[in-house]
Amino acid sequence: MSDDRTLRLAHRGDWRVAPENTVAALAAAMRVPGCDGVEFDVRLSRDRVPVLLHDPTLARVQGRPERVDALDAAELSRASVPTLAEVLAMLGPGPFLDVELKGDDHGDRTAAVLRAARGTDGSRAVVSSFDPPSLAAVVRHLPGWTLWLNAVDLAPATLSLARGLGCRGVSVLWGAITPASFRRAHDAGLSVAAWTVRRRATFGRLERLGVAACCVEAAALDGEPR
Repeated sequence: MSDDRTLRLAHRGDWRVAPENTVAALAAAMRVPGCDGVEFDVRLSRDRVPVLLHDPTLARVQGRPERVDALDAAELSRASVPTLAEVLAMLGPGPFLDVELKGDDHGDRTAAVLRAARGTDGSRAVVSSFDPPSLAAVVRHLPGWTLWLNAVDLAPATLSLARGLGCRGVSVLWGAITPASFRRAHDAGLSVAAWTVRRRATFGRLERLGVAACCVEAAALDGEPR
């Protein structure tokens, strides 16, 4: 990451305006003054097309019982679940992206879409995941991209896992970030990002610590214009 300040990344877009992880929510986030980019979740459809959805099913957001991997991309589109390619085309090259991989076996399908949109070096983008095999696959298919391990703490074991996977950073539950744990990660050569920040005061504290990015929503998304 080339930015010296803490990036403000809209968590699944601005879900106050439209359902999370939809084109409308992501576009709305980029209209918020001070928003540097977006975080969103990627799964594979039945026909193995990368699409945006956090949960394994459509129940919570779309009000439908089906699993995402039980529907083709065309069927998901009719339920307002966009493809990754559609979202990247809409966002363009400017916004910073935190692309979180959900599930496993993304292989080259997701990598090919990301590469076509953002090149081999993943300029202004990271791929993150809680799933080590998914990150290992990214190393094989997108070797020039920045990886973040998603985690709930900055314990030595977490930092060791991140380094072993080739990650450049750890995206961690914000409450786990203290001056001591931040220094521990920094000493391990890892940047630190935070999720999910909802209050401006919390963002300010993490910014003062030097956190690389915050995944934000609600009041924390409405920062001061830069």
